[in-house]
Amino acid sequence: MTDVDAADFAVVVYREDDRWEAEILPVALTEDLAGLIHALRQQPSLGGTIGLVSVGDDFFVAIRILGDEVMVFLSDVTASVDWPLAGQVLEYLDIPIPDDEELDQVLPVGDMSIFADLGLDEMEIGAISGDLELYPDEMLLSIAGRLGFAPAFERALDAVG
Repeated sequence: MTDVDAADFAVVVYREDDRWEAEILPVALTEDLAGLIHALRQQPSLGGTIGLVSVGDDFFVAIRILGDEVMVFLSDVTASVDWPLAGQVLEYLDIPIPDDEELDQVLPVGDMSIFADLGLDEMEIGAISGDLELYPDEMLLSIAGRLGFAPAFERALDAVG
């Protein structure tokens, strides 16, 4: 059996002096939406902050804080049955946890336009999160690449491994 925790990570991404920066957050935040939002609010950034969380081989969560606005995106609604963070996201979004008949389809939920102003539209984030050939960390790297902060994101992840 593989170590599931090895695939769990949370990263905060922000702009500083017109450069993207990324830092690893404590792994405990991969199970705590309120703590994650609190941690993202602690990072000063004029352009807001982005939180990217990968949990196991199952799903990712993207959070973006702009001023008082909190946007949340979950890559797979079915993850809410098994994972605390995904369940907390659905509760935050006021979306019921799917029942057994609804668990046969991987669907993203939340703010599909979370990164639209940065060049990643709803169709693209939907396509990335729906690509069952990719693991969540690979999906997040794809998103980071499209948004222009892949090098900073990879450096942050390298610091973990």
